[in-house]
Amino acid sequence: MPGVISDVQAVADAPAISDAPAHIAHQATRARTKRRTASFALDVSILAALLAASSAPTPLYPLYQDQWGLSALAVTVVFSAYALALLLALLTTGALSDHLGRRPVLAGALLMAAASTVLLAAADGAGSLTIARVLQGAATGAATSAAGAALLDLENPRRPGRSALANSVTPAAGMAAGVLVSTLLVRFAPAPTVTVYVLLAVVFLAQAIAATFATETAHRHAGALRSLRPRVGVPPPARRTLPAVGAAVGTVWALGGFYSCLGPALVRLVAPDAPQAARGMVFFTLSATAALTVWALRRRPPRAAAIGGCVSVLPAAALTLSGLHGAGLPAVHGGAVLAGIAFGAVSQGALRMLLASLDERDRAATLAAYYILSYLSMSLPAVAAGAATQHYGLGTTSHAYAITAALLALTALAALTASRRGAARPVADRLR
Repeated sequence: MPGVISDVQAVADAPAISDAPAHIAHQATRARTKRRTASFALDVSILAALLAASSAPTPLYPLYQDQWGLSALAVTVVFSAYALALLLALLTTGALSDHLGRRPVLAGALLMAAASTVLLAAADGAGSLTIARVLQGAATGAATSAAGAALLDLENPRRPGRSALANSVTPAAGMAAGVLVSTLLVRFAPAPTVTVYVLLAVVFLAQAIAATFATETAHRHAGALRSLRPRVGVPPPARRTLPAVGAAVGTVWALGGFYSCLGPALVRLVAPDAPQAARGMVFFTLSATAALTVWALRRRPPRAAAIGGCVSVLPAAALTLSGLHGAGLPAVHGGAVLAGIAFGAVSQGALRMLLASLDERDRAATLAAYYILSYLSMSLPAVAAGAATQHYGLGTTSHAYAITAALLALTALAALTASRRGAARPVADRLR
C-alpha cells in the first residue's frame, strides 16, 4: 500500500511539475510586458516634459519685457534661438539613437535639459536667456527623435496606432501643460521666473535616472560618428509623402510660432486691461485644443484629418484678425481654438501618413526630418514677424501673418487633394 500511495501521489504531482515551465514562462512574459508598458509611459512623459519646458517661457515673456525692457524682436530672437538650436541638434543627432540605442541618448539629453533649466532660472538679461534657450533647444532636439522612435519601437500589436497617436498628442499636451503651470506660477508664486525652471530641473533629473533602467528597443550598430554629419535622412516611402504634407505642417507650426511668441503681446494690444498672468493663456488655448483634436481624430483617415485641419486655418485667421477690429479678446481666443484644431488635425494626420510602413532603422531619422520641417516653420516666420513688428507695428504684422497663413493653407489643400487623387489612381487601375 505504501508503494501504491506513493505512485498515486507521484501521478497527482506530475501535472504540477509539467506545468511549472509554462507558469514560469508566463510570469516572464508578464514581467516583460509590464516593463515595456513602464518604458512607454516614461517616453511619453519625457516628450511631455520637454515640450512643457519649451512653452513655459511664453507667459514669462511679458515679465522679461517689463524687467529688462525687451522688444518684440528680442522676444522672437530668444524663442528662435531655442528652435534653431533644436534644429541643429536634430540635423546632427537625429539618427544617433538608431546607432547607440535609445537609453544613452535620452539620459544624456535629459541631463543637458536639466542644466539648461538651471541657466534659465539664473538668467538676468536677454543674453543669458538666449544662451540658456540654445542649450535647452539642443537637449530637446537630441531627445525628441530618440523618445519618439522609442515609442514606435514599443508599439503593441494588439493596439496598432497607439505609438503614432502618442507622438502626435503628447507634444501638444506638453506645451499646454507648460503654459498652464507657468501661468499659475506667474499668478501665485513669489518668484515665477525661477520656480518653474527649478520644478522642470527636478523632473528632468528624475527622468534621466529612470531612462537608464528603461527597456532598450534599438539594436546597436556601427556608424554613430558618421550619423552626426548634418543631413536629413528620409526613406523612400516617407519621401513620397513629405511633399504632400509639408505645406500643411509648415502652415500650422507657423501659426503655433506666432501664438507662442507674439500671443501675449497680441492679447495686450487687444485687451490692455487683461491681467498679466492671462496673456500667455492664448497659447494654452491653442495647444490644449490641439491635444484634444489629436485624440478626437485618432480613428479618422489621416489624409482627411490633414485636409480638415487646413480648412480650419482660414476661419482661424479671420477670427483672430476680427479681434483687432472690435471683437476683442473672445475673438482672439476663438481664433486660437480654430488654430489648435488645425494644428492637432494636421500634425496627427501628417505623422500617421509619414510613419506608415517604416522599419526600425528609419524611425528616428524620419521623426527628425518631420521636426526639422516643423521647427523651421515655427521659428523663421516668428523672427520675421518680430522684425516686422519693430517697423510696422503688431497690428499690421498680424494682418500680414494671417493672410500668409491662409494662402499657405490653400496651397496645402491643393497638394493634399492632388496626392489623394494620385494615390487613388493606381487603385482604380488595378480594379479595371
